[in-house]
Amino acid sequence: MSTVPAEPRPCSIARTLDLVGEKWALLAIREVFLGNRRFDEMVHRTGAPRDTLAARLRTLTGAGILQRRRYSEHPARFEYHLTDAGRDLYPVIVTLMRWGDQYLAGEVGPPLRVQHRCGHQLTAQVICQACGEPLRARDTRPLTASAAPGP
Repeated sequence: MSTVPAEPRPCSIARTLDLVGEKWALLAIREVFLGNRRFDEMVHRTGAPRDTLAARLRTLTGAGILQRRRYSEHPARFEYHLTDAGRDLYPVIVTLMRWGDQYLAGEVGPPLRVQHRCGHQLTAQVICQACGEPLRARDTRPLTASAAPGP
């Protein structure tokens, strides 16, 4: 009996992971958020193989997440800066960090903390924009684009 393979589900998660779902891509983005914008510094801080990191930076630049800016003519050297799309990944990065801090930090505790401009430690939390309740999977239901209510 022959079965027809199912088509992949159209999904914004899958499309996003195609760009940023690889370890070195997310770590490169993390480094730019932390102010390390030069290739050699990113290699040092991430431990990424040079050719792999170069490929990820090309992908992130091509996708409009990072922008490459020349800082030296001879030899030609570049820094990477976040675009608006890249800056919008910050809540994703700090949410991943919060999860790792909670489940993987161990007895030593989190290696990095983020302070908000108000002076308090930042803890990432996703909330419903309408009612302000924290996000819990059991309180949600997925709707396809055709079934979702209009604005």
